[in-house]
Amino acid sequence: MLKADERIDQLFRLDIQIIQSPSVFSYSMDAVLLADFAQLPKRGLIVDLCAGNGAVGLFMSPKTNGQIVGVELQPRLADMAQRSIELNALTEQLRVLNMDLKDVTTVIKKDSVDIVTCNPPYFKVAPNSQKNPNEHLALARHEIATDLRTVVQTMSGLLKMNGKGYLVHRPERFLEICDELRAARMEPKRVRFVYPKAGKEASMVLIEAVKDGKKGGLRMLPELTIYDENSDYTPEMRTKLFMAEDD
Repeated sequence: MLKADERIDQLFRLDIQIIQSPSVFSYSMDAVLLADFAQLPKRGLIVDLCAGNGAVGLFMSPKTNGQIVGVELQPRLADMAQRSIELNALTEQLRVLNMDLKDVTTVIKKDSVDIVTCNPPYFKVAPNSQKNPNEHLALARHEIATDLRTVVQTMSGLLKMNGKGYLVHRPERFLEICDELRAARMEPKRVRFVYPKAGKEASMVLIEAVKDGKKGGLRMLPELTIYDENSDYTPEMRTKLFMAEDD
């Protein structure tokens, strides 16, 4: 099951195990928060774009009886995701497509999906961009193989009318994200900024958008802070990561 440089980690609250490797990719807090933020139907079709090693799909699986399809470009990561699905005995609920997300509607019918989630590459590529020398990490973090516009347009193409798209991204690109969403017929509806500590600048933003949703009605949710002044997880973060004390 495991290759030489791999390990099995666990998200304790969900009792989900995931295969990870420092040489290609390991999930981060972004994946945990995106899976938690997404409001999922009891049934239906859910697609996770830029799936990486499958963390978001795996973490969403206890929240729904719907089918979850991950889409991942890199063969090594797609293979890790599929083996994690097998490790958790979730093959009847989850599967992975190893393909470029821009081609996903050749496999999944347009306008057929209830929920699309995505933890995309955050950073634009410029001539002087400092990219990770590790190709796997560079592709995961920089807009080399895809970009924000392609991600948003793919989300919109997959979603049914009134289907919901969920993104986690960098706060400095928030207005650009909203522009791209609206240009793709997706109306931002819920936003939550995530802060590493109180008094620090936001490090992440979680966004929900509805395809063909009515204009307006944007809700700015209370801020989420990850660590307290002692660098321990805040009570809210503990509930997202660990079992409650009395469970």
